[in-house]
Amino acid sequence: MKNNTVRQCTLTRPAEFAGIGVHNGKPSRLVINPAAADTGYTLTRMLDDGTQSASVKIDHSRVSRTSLCTVIDLGNSISVATVEHVLAALNGLGIDNAEIVVWGEECPIIDGSAEPFVDAVLDAGISIQPQRKKFIRILRSVTVRDNDAFAMLEAYNGRAFDVEIDFNSKVIGRERMIFDWSPRKFAIEVAPARTFGFVAQAKVLRQAGYALGSSLENSIAIEEEKIVNPDGLRFEDEFVRHKLLDAVGDLALAGLPIYGRFKSYKGGHGLNALVLKSLFASEANYEILEADALPLEMEALGDLPDRLSVEPYLRSIG
Repeated sequence: MKNNTVRQCTLTRPAEFAGIGVHNGKPSRLVINPAAADTGYTLTRMLDDGTQSASVKIDHSRVSRTSLCTVIDLGNSISVATVEHVLAALNGLGIDNAEIVVWGEECPIIDGSAEPFVDAVLDAGISIQPQRKKFIRILRSVTVRDNDAFAMLEAYNGRAFDVEIDFNSKVIGRERMIFDWSPRKFAIEVAPARTFGFVAQAKVLRQAGYALGSSLENSIAIEEEKIVNPDGLRFEDEFVRHKLLDAVGDLALAGLPIYGRFKSYKGGHGLNALVLKSLFASEANYEILEADALPLEMEALGDLPDRLSVEPYLRSIG
């Protein structure tokens, strides 16, 4: 039976994090606050002099750099880097509205995955809001390419991801993950996947001022066709799962959850941002609909029942 009462949600109380930036290696603090309905995700940075930047709505037009991570421009030469993991947690759980406040130039990397953000949001609680959820429904396929790499958004009856990677490395090789979204599945199957990199490249990046905070505590390290981390991988295909996690975070920059299918091959932050730019280049590519206008079951939409307990919510959307 089609659900007609899928409503927006936010956090019940703030969720706080502290750590370092994976690239600048500096201390960083982040708070996710509850937010009013129809506000989406907003971002504010607290500055060293005690003042704060303007609060901006996070969307694709604010992306200023996609090399190694996604960077959001707040105006006045102020930015926040590595937003993709916290956005993945919010988008992956089906949270509609949240205020993100950051102390520092970069979001804390924590363990290199979205799992700490997911756990903290669930611990903070999820509150129902009166307004109905809205989605961006894909009407016409859009594709962006870089040589043989590509990213695509296409019409689909649901929210799905089809991500494939292909590395010239015996440790990684070619991996593919097809994922039909639900909040529970995201929390269990995608959120724990960590970022990864090659030791040889990390040395070059550090000389250029990047990856200064990377370590075995927040990254999977690959050296000479072996995994350096003593505990190995969390999943046999953890590499492609993290690429899918990044895509969930980057696609949150659409401003609303996307109702359609995302596909990529050898993708990354740059192509993820470009496919959103291509999507919004023409209003013929999409439409904005409330959830009750979509032919999708409540469970797949990730609806929150009219109760505040997280566990019954997760059980209900299985």
